[in-house]
Amino acid sequence: MVQKEKQKKPASLPKRMFWMLLIALVVFGGVFGIKAMIGSQTNKFFDNMPQPASAVTAYTAKQEQWTDAQEAVGTFVAINGTDVTTEAGGVVKELTFEAGQPVKAGTVLVRLNTANELATLKSLEATARLTAVQRDRWRTLGKDKLVSQDEVEQRATAAASAQADADAQRALISQKTIRAPFDGVLGLRRVNLGQFVNPGDPIVSLQALDPIYLDFSLPEQRIGEVTLGLPVRATVDGLPGQVFEGKITAVEPQIDTDTRNFKAQATLQNGEGNLRPGAFAHVNFNTGAEQKVIVIPQTAISFNPYGNSVYVISEVPRGKDEKDMQGKPLTGSKLLVKQRFVKTGATRGDLVAVTDGLKPGERVVTSGLLKLRNDAEVTINNKVQPASSETPTPENR
Repeated sequence: MVQKEKQKKPASLPKRMFWMLLIALVVFGGVFGIKAMIGSQTNKFFDNMPQPASAVTAYTAKQEQWTDAQEAVGTFVAINGTDVTTEAGGVVKELTFEAGQPVKAGTVLVRLNTANELATLKSLEATARLTAVQRDRWRTLGKDKLVSQDEVEQRATAAASAQADADAQRALISQKTIRAPFDGVLGLRRVNLGQFVNPGDPIVSLQALDPIYLDFSLPEQRIGEVTLGLPVRATVDGLPGQVFEGKITAVEPQIDTDTRNFKAQATLQNGEGNLRPGAFAHVNFNTGAEQKVIVIPQTAISFNPYGNSVYVISEVPRGKDEKDMQGKPLTGSKLLVKQRFVKTGATRGDLVAVTDGLKPGERVVTSGLLKLRNDAEVTINNKVQPASSETPTPENR
C-alpha cells in the first residue's frame, strides 16, 4: 500500500505579516540609529572644536577731569522781527525803500493812494468848522436865555461829532503811509507800484539784528544749573572757525510735558550782522563745576533699549586640554570678553563718560562688537584704532 506523503500547510497570513514588519523595523531602525549616531558624533565634534580668536581693537578706560560742559542746538531769533503790513487797503502809490537796506524807526516805506480820503477829509473839516461856529453862536444865545440849554448841548455834540469824523479820516490817511516800526534791516519787498494791498498783506520783512536772541532747549535735569548771566558760546555751520559769545538772559519757567525739556534764551551782540534769525547754532556753556569721570570711546558702547553695555577684556590662564585648530596643545594665557552693563553720562567729541559699571584701567573692546559673545576669545590689533579724540576735527571731503 502506497503511503501518501503528508503535505506541509503554508504559514498563516498574520504570522507572515508579523515577521515582515519585524524585519522592516530592524532594518529601518538600524539605518536611523546609525544616522543618529553619526549626527551626534558630528555635533559633538563641532561643539568641541576650538573657535578661532576674533581680532578686535581695545581701549583702556582712564579717569579724566572734565568741566561740566553742556551742549545744545538752538535757533537765532530777532529781538524785533515782523512782516510790515498795512491797516488800511489801497493802491501802492510810492515805494521809498530798497530791499536789504537798514532803516530807522519811523522811516516811510510805502505810501498808498489817498486822493479819495483827502477829498473826504476836506468835506469833513468844512462840516466841523461849520458846526463849531454854530456851537459858539448857540452858546452865546444860551447865555442870553434866548435858546434852551438842551439846544446848546445838541449843537456842542454835533460839533464834537463832526470833529471826531475829521480826526478819524486823518487817522485813515495816516495809516496809508506805512513806516518802519523799529530800527532794523529790510528784506525783499513783496509789493509793486500800482498793486492793490489788502489790510494785513505783507509788504516787506523787517528784522532787528543787533543784538540777537539765541533760543535753545535743555533737559529738565539741567534746570537748576542754568542761571541768568551764565556765559554761552555759539558756533554756526555757515561761519566756520568763528565763536560768538553772549549771556543767558531768560529761562522759561515751564517744562514741556511732551519732551520734558525747558527753553533758555541767550542774548548775543551782532554788530556786523553775521548772525541771522532762523539760523541753526551749536551752543556750549560751562556751569563751572569740575568732576572726575571715566572715559572710553563711544564706539565701545553697545546702545540697546534695555541698557547700554560694553565688552570688558580679561586675561585668564588656558586649560590643560585646550588645542588649536590643528589639534596642537595651547599653553599660557588667553583674552576673554564679558558683556557688562554700564551707565553713560555726558559726551565730549568721540568720548563718553561712564558713571557706573567700569573702573579705570579696565580694557574694553572698541570695534567688532557684533561678532562677540560672552567668554569669546579675542586678540587685540590696534593698528587701525577708531577715533577717540575729545575735540575731533574730521576732514571735509
